[in-house]
Amino acid sequence: MTKKDYYELLGVEKGASREEIKKAYKKLAFKYHPDRAADDKKKENEERFKEINEAASVLGDEQKRQQYDQFGTGGQGFEGFSGFDHSGFSGFGDFGDIFDSFFGGGRSNSRRNYPQRGSDLQITIEINLEAAAFGVDKSISVPRHEICTKCDGTGAKSSSHIKTCETCHGSGMYKRTQRTPFGIFQTSAPCDKCNGMGKVITAHCDKCHGNGRVKKTRTIEVTIPKGVDTGTRLRISGEGEAGEKDAPTGDLYVLISVLPHKIFERDDNDIYLDIPISFKQACFGDNVEVPTLGGKIKMKIPVSTQSNTVFRIKGKGIHSLRGFGKGDQFVKVVVQTPKKLTKKQKELLKEFDKLTKEKPLKSFLDKIKEVFE
Repeated sequence: MTKKDYYELLGVEKGASREEIKKAYKKLAFKYHPDRAADDKKKENEERFKEINEAASVLGDEQKRQQYDQFGTGGQGFEGFSGFDHSGFSGFGDFGDIFDSFFGGGRSNSRRNYPQRGSDLQITIEINLEAAAFGVDKSISVPRHEICTKCDGTGAKSSSHIKTCETCHGSGMYKRTQRTPFGIFQTSAPCDKCNGMGKVITAHCDKCHGNGRVKKTRTIEVTIPKGVDTGTRLRISGEGEAGEKDAPTGDLYVLISVLPHKIFERDDNDIYLDIPISFKQACFGDNVEVPTLGGKIKMKIPVSTQSNTVFRIKGKGIHSLRGFGKGDQFVKVVVQTPKKLTKKQKELLKEFDKLTKEKPLKSFLDKIKEVFE
């Protein structure tokens, strides 16, 4: 039989350190692990995986490696990993433990299964702009899992039906012994009998059927603070799903959606509004009523106001959600042109035009002329 070159199989030099061998083995074992292979490659990977393990079992042991280097064998009666059974592998979850046990690592994925915290919930609610500006209290209906009141979340028919697990004696863990070419290693794993809980239920609650939770729809009062906007997410602690077996409850997140307003537009904490004014008001000025989120106020239109002029009303916007400052309201006046004129009005406007020295169109054309000359 042709002698196998274990160094070549692992892709390391003959003088490689134990750490280099360990690193090479891990890389190749991941690559050729049977669980990773497609069906048509599984048999090929199994053979290669077996060879890699055989090489690692010899080169990873100082005494066997010395004998291999001298005589080309790992020792009398030594079969390497040719008899290694990898059928117990389930993905890479088990592989880490076995790899660490080969090389004396301290890592373990054995963790007790503790009751899971309740899931967080999210619900979207729509509010109008006024509610966003000044805050509002809302009642919302939330479907969720709550602790079963009949068994107090234990899932048992009664307290007498909760017993200490006989397999793990209440610890939730059991010890497993592994024999490898590098020695005997002992690891801990969650108990299969009680799923790591340390307790078993002999009779389930007839209301929750052992789950410890039941589905309910709860009405919750939510205070929406002033200053919220679309996309604001409010966290209400402890109003999410109930946890398993006395585990903490999840949280409820309320996502805000602010509906469009008929006349106002919002930009951050500022409010924008267009209002129409007459030609007379623009010429002679006036005091006009302007709507705000808090009610109507008087605003002065100066003499000779031009259309699309924007006025700022300080402090009539929206409070900052963080509680500092308040936005402003910006009012754009739009001069309305009469759609129907009487004969008298037309004559007066023509007379007005004759008396007007300032010709807007002429001034504009003069400016264009200056640009291109």
